[in-house]
Amino acid sequence: MKKISILIPCYNEEKSLPLLYPELLKLMESMPAYEWELMFVNDGSRDDTLQVLKQLREKDPRVNYVDLSRNFGKENAMLAGFDHVTGDCMVIIDADLQHPPTLISEMVKWWEQGYDDVYAKRKSRGKESWLRKRLSLGFYKILQSSSRFDVLQNVGDFRLLDRCCVNALKSLRESERYTKGMYSWIGFKKKELLFEQGDRVAGESSWSYRQLFSFAIDGITSFTTLPLRISTVVGFIVSLCAFLYMVYVFFKAVIVGEPVQGYPTLVILILFLGGIQLLSLGIIGEYIGRIYNETKNRPDYIVREINGQRQQHEKG
Repeated sequence: MKKISILIPCYNEEKSLPLLYPELLKLMESMPAYEWELMFVNDGSRDDTLQVLKQLREKDPRVNYVDLSRNFGKENAMLAGFDHVTGDCMVIIDADLQHPPTLISEMVKWWEQGYDDVYAKRKSRGKESWLRKRLSLGFYKILQSSSRFDVLQNVGDFRLLDRCCVNALKSLRESERYTKGMYSWIGFKKKELLFEQGDRVAGESSWSYRQLFSFAIDGITSFTTLPLRISTVVGFIVSLCAFLYMVYVFFKAVIVGEPVQGYPTLVILILFLGGIQLLSLGIIGEYIGRIYNETKNRPDYIVREINGQRQQHEKG
């Protein structure tokens, strides 16, 4: 009997979990030919999410949970799930029911036909604001045009991954993770399914515009060096323009005899060149910061508890 693991990252989902579990229960009962595992990762929730998970665990042994010591972010919470799931395949789904569990049965059907990565693509983005939709689509276009592999637009983490994909993702131990890019980077045989994204059944999204912007920067710096190349090209163009302008001023002053109007031109050039330099330093700093974080070699997450068992960590 093949085993299917369902991975659900959780952050402040105490209101969503009692609504999600019955839907997953219906799914499991409708597919008795498979063994099931529900793997919840509590990413440092500040509400009673952990208590709800313990109650679910008491009444259903198929429910497993990993409780992290603090909020490490969804990317690292998913990595914790990758490390602990035991199924022949794994389905990643959000706890807020924006991802319909009913689609999992179709994912499993295509998995049985030999696909390693069955991903769900949104037909629409639900009740997201116009600005957020435009920014998201713009980000994907930038990443697609600057990367050497296909980046799937309107595709999130809702997907089924064969064990070979899970093992490949586990081997990528980057501290600044962008898993949506990793799905494409590892390759394997993929299949697309379309779905209508629902609205949150409870609670509020924890993703602010600031966090989304930071997430976008992580995605770009993780999979392309195009910003560094743009900085080089811009620097070359500005230097060339400055040289040509210098020749022009020299010609007017020496050949024509026209006096040089220095102050306004000087201020404009200083501000312009200073801005270009600061922008270039900022781009370089983003990449150096990533190198710095990687060289510290800290664990991507720390587990406090697994299924009620406190974890012991070595003191260094």
